[in-house]
Amino acid sequence: MSHVPHELHEEFPGSADALHALKTGDAHFARLAEEYHTVNREVHRIETNVAPSSDEALEELKKKRLHLKDQIAALLAAAENTGS
Repeated sequence: MSHVPHELHEEFPGSADALHALKTGDAHFARLAEEYHTVNREVHRIETNVAPSSDEALEELKKKRLHLKDQIAALLAAAENTGS
């Protein structure tokens, strides 16, 4: 199992400009990105044994992270398709 954090710029390497534009220009996207960052850091802390947790709690956090990533991906795709 990989214990590498899944940062947004690593998850969407070709979308750095769009990520930055959306984070600074879209409050909803900025909130999703911040929530993703918070959940992602917690997953990483659990996986590296910095913060103890049950397997069930870790799985729920991973599902939440995936759901946030899906929402972020959809907003990125829409922005990139419209040239925003």
